[in-house]
Amino acid sequence: MMMTIQYGLLIALAIALLYAAFTDIRSRTISNGLNIAIAAGAPVFWWASGLAFWPDIIIQFGVAIAAFAVFAGLFAVGMMGGGDVKLLTVLALWIEPSGFLQLLIVMSIAGGILTLLMAMVHLMRRRKDKLAIPYGVAIAIGAFSILGPRLIEMPPLA
Repeated sequence: MMMTIQYGLLIALAIALLYAAFTDIRSRTISNGLNIAIAAGAPVFWWASGLAFWPDIIIQFGVAIAAFAVFAGLFAVGMMGGGDVKLLTVLALWIEPSGFLQLLIVMSIAGGILTLLMAMVHLMRRRKDKLAIPYGVAIAIGAFSILGPRLIEMPPLA
């Protein structure tokens, strides 16, 4: 039963990440409502995963607070969007610290590639406006580097 709930929550998170990426491509925004929904699912995921309050859940909160502090600083200097900061913060509630570090590394690589591709298209079209990168795509790719193997490893529900 717990495994079914955990699996369902991971699928819901995957769908939410796809939605975040597509809305970021379309409008360069990631909604607060989506981030709230992802955050609200984290305690249910902790319960289904059997996490202990101490130290597991406290560590998840600590990583989320640290992520928010770092990425809010990047937002303050104009290097990151607010929706991206919130999405990374709520993902830190779902993913253990070592996995979150992997997410950040994969996200950085994907974001760099995405930025280069978009800059080339921007230049080829001779656009003069500011280049806006839908970084939610890179965040989703980083998250899928963690979630994908978990979803594949899950035992059959029957």
